[in-house]
Amino acid sequence: MFRPQKSLIAMVHVGPLPGTPAWRDNMTTLIRRATDEARLLSDEGADALMIENMYDRPYITRVGPEVVAAMTAIGRAIREMVRVPLGVQILAAGNTEALAVASACEASFVRVEGFVYAQIADEGLMPEAAAGQLLRYRRQIGADDIALFADIKKKHASHAITNDVDLSETAKSAEFFGADGLVVTGMGTGRPTAPEDVRTVRKSVDLPVLVGSGVTPDNLDSVWSDAEGFIVGSYFKHGGHWSNPPDPQRIRKLVAAVRQRRDA
Repeated sequence: MFRPQKSLIAMVHVGPLPGTPAWRDNMTTLIRRATDEARLLSDEGADALMIENMYDRPYITRVGPEVVAAMTAIGRAIREMVRVPLGVQILAAGNTEALAVASACEASFVRVEGFVYAQIADEGLMPEAAAGQLLRYRRQIGADDIALFADIKKKHASHAITNDVDLSETAKSAEFFGADGLVVTGMGTGRPTAPEDVRTVRKSVDLPVLVGSGVTPDNLDSVWSDAEGFIVGSYFKHGGHWSNPPDPQRIRKLVAAVRQRRDA
C-alpha cells in the first residue's frame, strides 16, 4: 500500500448499525449509503478505503454479532464495487471482530485499538493489550495477509496509567509485538496530529507510520516526510465534521494536495 507512493486512506463512516441507539435504517439503505460514499471517494482518487461504525455511539468494547454481520454485508458490497484496498475498524477496540469482517470481505488491513498497554478511554477501562490474542486469532483463521495497523496512545483516551512509558517506547513495543504499521493521532476525531509525535515514531521504528486524525491540505506538509499513510475522515465531509455528508470539493482538494507532493 505504501510503495512506491504514500497512501491516502479515506474513511467510510457507515450509518448506525442494528441494535445501536441511533439505528433507524434497514440494511438495504445502510449498504446503499456506504457504497455511494465509497464509490465517490474511490472515483475522486483515494488510494484505499476503511469502513468504521462511527455512528454506533456510545461505544462498547464488546460488540454483538449483529454489528459483525452488518459490517460484513457492507464490506462485501464495497469490496465488490471498488478496486482499491479496503480496511476495517470496529469501535471500540473490536479488534478480533474487525479481523473476522476483514477476512470475510477480502480486505487488506484492520485498524486496531489497545494493541499494547492498558488504557482508559471514553468507553471505559481497556485493561489488556490486544496483541497476543489478536495475532493468535489471525493465525487461527488464516488471515496472516491482513495487516494490523495499531493505534499508539489512542485518541479519546487517558494515558495516565502508562505516563512513564513515552511515545517512542510505546511505538517500539507495538513493533516488537508484531504490528504491521503504527497510527499516530491527535486527542480526538478530526483534531490535528502533532508533527513532533509523528517524527518521534518515525525515528523509533522501521514500520510504516500513518497519521490517524486531523489531516488537511493546510497541514499536510508538516507530516508528509515522516508518514507513509494518511487516514482521513472528517476533512472530507461538509464543514469538516465527520457526521456530515461527503463534500466532493474537499475530497478533490486534499487528493490534489497529496498528488502534488508525490509529483514533487
